Amino acid sequence: MKKIIYIICCLILVSCEDVIDLELKTAEPRLVIDASLIWYKNTTGNNQFIKLTLTAPYYDVHIPVATGATVTVTDSNNNTFNFIEENDTGIYRNQSFIPTINSTYNLKIIYMNEVYTASETLIPIVDIDKVEQKNDAGFSGEETEIKAFYTDPENIKNYYFFEFFNSDSNTITLDVYDDKFTDGNQIFAFYSNEDIETGTKLIIQNHGISQRFYEYINILLQQSKDETGDPFETQPATLRGNCVNETNPDNYPLGYFRASEVSIFNYEVE
Repeated sequence: MKKIIYIICCLILVSCEDVIDLELKTAEPRLVIDASLIWYKNTTGNNQFIKLTLTAPYYDVHIPVATGATVTVTDSNNNTFNFIEENDTGIYRNQSFIPTINSTYNLKIIYMNEVYTASETLIPIVDIDKVEQKNDAGFSGEETEIKAFYTDPENIKNYYFFEFFNSDSNTITLDVYDDKFTDGNQIFAFYSNEDIETGTKLIIQNHGISQRFYEYINILLQQSKDETGDPFETQPATLRGNCVNETNPDNYPLGYFRASEVSIFNYEVE
């Protein structure tokens, strides 16, 4: 009798493993603008690129690129920099860019007979002073904690975008900071990892950013946190950057245009 009941239960469990096809709503593709003009300290900063892609349905594996666009950036001195596409990749490059601290840069993209524009100021950044490590951090006491210290300029509103790139695992951790409660003081950006090993190389980058980009990336990081475990959770709202469609405002783009000076610190985990 027990054997019969067991067989029936197994058949019930197996019969429940049906494939469910979800019919998700689709929309017309929108232009996605990934335009970060980055000036690494102690470099000329003349090599820059802008990446253009299109939105795609949820289950699509490949991200479509936006080819055939005309991309230019103009600075405060009326210098115009033409970004030329590289082999239909959606990546547009310029090798004669002139970075100038606090200069305003205006982006113009013509794609599918529509004009997209954005404007941003190249924000300066302070050096990373030092990096300190603690090996018994976290609730478990087994996490490795890295602190990257920098000194905030006094009496100036500053916003920071930090990237911690783990070269061994090929992963990146992002965070943003402001100086609302730390103006003029030496403060630090924080990174922790319980699995990182001795000898791992970390590339730490600190970007000078505008208040608007700080608010944008802060919301983006909050929305991207997977705290519920639900991949179909609805985001509170579509996050829009500083790029606008001058021709057809309803067909607004996604993404952001920014200009930053960047400080780099290469650190090897002890």
